[in-house]
Amino acid sequence: MHLAGEQGMVVLSAGTDGTDGPTDAAGAIVDPQTIGRAALAGADPGEYLRNNDAYHFLEKTGDLFKTGPTNTNVMDLRIMLIGPG
Repeated sequence: MHLAGEQGMVVLSAGTDGTDGPTDAAGAIVDPQTIGRAALAGADPGEYLRNNDAYHFLEKTGDLFKTGPTNTNVMDLRIMLIGPG
């Protein structure tokens, strides 16, 4: 939600142990348009946040990062790209 209205920013937050736990997503790639895509999908980000349900929110916005099984322990990865706005 804090990226909404910003320009030139993209954030990848992912982690894997090779099987990615109970879901098929290793994380997500979000940008300032994520909240706009949520609005178009009828998804209230505050509601998903209160329910600790990032997966279904990001599924609606199309921002899930799915690698498939990697069979390696890459651990956690956070990348933020900031460019001219």
